[in-house]
Amino acid sequence: MQFASVRIITADVARLVAFYERALGVPATWATEHFAELRTDGATLAIAGTATVPMFAPGSARPADNHSAIVEFLVDDVDRVHQDLTGFLTDVVNGPATMPWGNHSLLFRDPDGNLVNFFTR
Repeated sequence: MQFASVRIITADVARLVAFYERALGVPATWATEHFAELRTDGATLAIAGTATVPMFAPGSARPADNHSAIVEFLVDDVDRVHQDLTGFLTDVVNGPATMPWGNHSLLFRDPDGNLVNFFTR
């Protein structure tokens, strides 16, 4: 088994894709107007519109309703990334800060309110 991706369901695919393209510094690959992927070295972040939900199971996912998952990205230098994103990120939750387990972390919310953690070990 191979971990393939994390998919975020959103009501505004273009807005969320543009946010992650800027935050991650990678371009998205669009399959349709309702689905795009941002591929990094370690994982793929998929962004899908609400129109895709009924294809799996109607009502099984709701946009902007995540209260349990944190999407995490390992970065080379949290402080540099934070500096680069200053003025772009509008909802910084914490950081940069060193966690008790040793990671240096920047925790913020994307435009849909999903928690995102950029960290350095």
